[in-house]
Amino acid sequence: MNMKRLLAAALSAALLLALTACGSTDADGGQTDGSGPSGVAVQVEEVLDGTIFAENTVSGKIEPEDQATIMVAVNAKCTKVYAEAGDIVQAGQALCTLDLGSTLSSYNAANISYQSSVQGYQDQSAVFEMQIALLEKTVQDLKELFAIGAASQMEIDQAELQLQTAVATRNSTLSQLEAGMQSAKSNVEQLATVLENVDSQGNVIAPSSGTLVTMNAVENGFVSSAAPVAIIDGVDQMKVTVSVSEALVPKLAAGGKADVTVSAIEQSFEATIRAVEKAANMQTKLYNVTLAVPSDVSGLLAGMFADVTFHTDVSENTVVAPTEAVISSGGSQYVFIVENNTAKQIQVSTGLTGNGVTEITSGLEPGMQLVTVGQAYLTDGMAVRIVSGQEEADADTEAGADTEAASPEDSGGAAPQDGGGEAA
Repeated sequence: MNMKRLLAAALSAALLLALTACGSTDADGGQTDGSGPSGVAVQVEEVLDGTIFAENTVSGKIEPEDQATIMVAVNAKCTKVYAEAGDIVQAGQALCTLDLGSTLSSYNAANISYQSSVQGYQDQSAVFEMQIALLEKTVQDLKELFAIGAASQMEIDQAELQLQTAVATRNSTLSQLEAGMQSAKSNVEQLATVLENVDSQGNVIAPSSGTLVTMNAVENGFVSSAAPVAIIDGVDQMKVTVSVSEALVPKLAAGGKADVTVSAIEQSFEATIRAVEKAANMQTKLYNVTLAVPSDVSGLLAGMFADVTFHTDVSENTVVAPTEAVISSGGSQYVFIVENNTAKQIQVSTGLTGNGVTEITSGLEPGMQLVTVGQAYLTDGMAVRIVSGQEEADADTEAGADTEAASPEDSGGAAPQDGGGEAA
């Protein structure tokens, strides 16, 4: 019997020693095992002033800087085709030949008529100016003679009447001539529009060098005024076009900057705003913005999609903090700082958010030690210890979470305290 009691006492002493070696919780809820400092492991960074931008990202597309659309404003038969879609063409190169004989003849006739009307107007104007100059001199001479008694007032009145009649005749005649000249000019311009980018033999000429992306002319087929004969994309430079809302467009101006990312070629670059349209598209109600691509950017192809991020509402010399350090709970926001190895909860007000950081308008001051890792496991006044490595902090916070998830009876420690919140 005594032997059984001795064995029981020895087992109890061994169990007590083992529990003591395993560790305990301190008064603040941090774990201590006797081999190092107590408290929840956290990472911190010093609060500093900085600059923050509001970010607005929209989708756009890559387009050629120079795109030439060749139209012919009449229906015409195509007799020859010299290039096809996908070809690289040079400025001045013939793309196809159209049967525009009658149109060319009409253009030449209209141009001759216009030149003739211009010459007639100029000749008639010169004649009238000479006549009026002579009549003005006659009136002046008669007035001088009248002053010395060598001419009568009647002679002066007759000469002035002749002058007035000549001026009225000149004005009426030149007005009619000018109307005829303008009509002839309108005919020439209308036919010139039909023949834009077409030479005197009916060849459609490429206005610029680039890639022939569309070619609608087919030999022995017909081209129509409803569709372009060809479309050429310039090869030298690209641009980015986007459409933005009425809320964003007042914040953009020519000369501003934007970050552009083209996922198809895994390339990012900074572009300059070249133009901001002041009238919205009638269908989309959005405003078009054009950005110039730097000349050293290569590999872009027309039609590629791009993400364009505009930086607006700049705030300088303001306190900024990592967005993940700000915790939201019950409609309020707060952060944790470390003072004397103790977590201190501070309510904050926030402003702009962008690029992974948030503006803190009140609550934080430069120089404070802001908790950036482990804040979700903290409550106000809890003991903490600062670690430098991300892996160490993650391991310690996961261990702390596991300990808090266990019941007091299972862990041998105190029940977890209420507090914390969902990370913003």
